Amino acid sequence: MTKVSPFLMFEGKAEEAMTLYCETIPGSSVLDVTNYGPGEDGPQGTVKLARVSIAGLEVMVFNSPVHHAFTFTPSVSLYVDCSSEEELNRIVGTLGKDGAFLMPPDNYGFSRRFAWLNDRFGVSWQINLA
Repeated sequence: MTKVSPFLMFEGKAEEAMTLYCETIPGSSVLDVTNYGPGEDGPQGTVKLARVSIAGLEVMVFNSPVHHAFTFTPSVSLYVDCSSEEELNRIVGTLGKDGAFLMPPDNYGFSRRFAWLNDRFGVSWQINLA
């Protein structure tokens, strides 16, 4: 069966990011983790590749041992529909800490409460009150 999954590549921060996402977004969990072993390019015992379910969306998380001249871009983002304003505020507060807002939480007409931000890892999130 053909399957498509978002793939997030980090440089040493994969475990920290996936832990934050699974603790912040309801219904999220780590599905499986492969760590770097002896003689591999990454630091032994650290996360190499993982699969996480973020509110039911399976996402691949990778720790690249190679430094790249690029990072994440907000032209691709994870979109979260929240069931309450309290949930939205909690998620925005957690993911926005040490990040940057592209659109701070507000009523933008198309949504009575919406925020768009890059988290501290550079991953872009659109958080909407459904």
